[in-house]
Amino acid sequence: MNWDDATAEPERLVGSAADREDQAVEAALRPKDLGEFIGQERVRQQLDLVLKAARQRGATADHVLLSGAPGLGKTTLSMIIAAEMGAPIRITSGPAIQHAGDLAAILSSLQEGEVLFLDEIHRMSRPAEEMLYMAMEDFRVDVIVGKGPGATAIPLELPPFTLVGATTRAGLLPPPLRDRFGFTGHMEFYAPAELERVIHRSAGLLDVEVAADGAAEIAGRSRGTPRIANRLLRRVRDYAQVRADGVVTREIAAQALEVYEVDARGLDRLDRAVLHALLKLFGGGPVGLSTLAVAVGEERETVEEVAEPFLVREGLLARTPRGRVATQAAWAHLGMVPPQGSGSTGTGGAGTGQTGLFGT
Repeated sequence: MNWDDATAEPERLVGSAADREDQAVEAALRPKDLGEFIGQERVRQQLDLVLKAARQRGATADHVLLSGAPGLGKTTLSMIIAAEMGAPIRITSGPAIQHAGDLAAILSSLQEGEVLFLDEIHRMSRPAEEMLYMAMEDFRVDVIVGKGPGATAIPLELPPFTLVGATTRAGLLPPPLRDRFGFTGHMEFYAPAELERVIHRSAGLLDVEVAADGAAEIAGRSRGTPRIANRLLRRVRDYAQVRADGVVTREIAAQALEVYEVDARGLDRLDRAVLHALLKLFGGGPVGLSTLAVAVGEERETVEEVAEPFLVREGLLARTPRGRVATQAAWAHLGMVPPQGSGSTGTGGAGTGQTGLFGT
């Protein structure tokens, strides 16, 4: 479901991209209406008002833009929008639309009131993007027939439809496209308590017995992402089934996730390798990204796009003009003591590794 980067994210238990197994399971676990949807309280309330008002007017709902990290429920909300409006849904993605003709073929086949879900909308080609402007605003597209001086634009009227765009990088959307959405919702990372509710709901659908402390243990390692929580739940279920009595308790969850190398803060092997190299080999930094990637044995893009975002969000690593620097929290998490004069300062922040003007 994540089409965001040219460099595919390697398969990781705590990765936010969905593999085929995730897609199959998510289809069974997805809530069917806004009442069942857990979390994203502000977006859910706002969207509920938009959809109810459209139904009362007997009109098509406004175009909706959903932004946020992968795995937070953008695709699920798009399906809920269609269900709430009693309309069919068409699903495609920005990278799949490389020509204006591709988009014209999709738009011309839409039914009145149908929901078109466009994942990773920021990766759509520019010609298709410009065609979408008119389609969203006037429900019309101009199809160009012929080439050169003899080319003719034939206007094609479209039935009213609702476009739901999803993006992991809202800043890459051009303003003319962003302004044509009637409602914009930003998906936030989930709190542990919300993830516990997600886990209990999924456990019921998967027929897994989960104790309250077991759900809390899994939620604390899920990086604030329901997709990861459901994936960890399935792996813990397997462990509980094979090596225990099938009941997921805190102890069983901790043992299972230790086997899968997911620690108490949700870091996996790659995350810990980056921190370990930064702390042990480079004294906490600063160190350049390329040097750090070589030390870990990974590509530069893998370290930057896959490992770093979560480490920065957790306050374990900082990006500075001179390079990557470990924070005090990183030393504490790995049970190591920072050397005297290291670039790591404070309880959660990080220094730049630079001395003052007079060496203080």
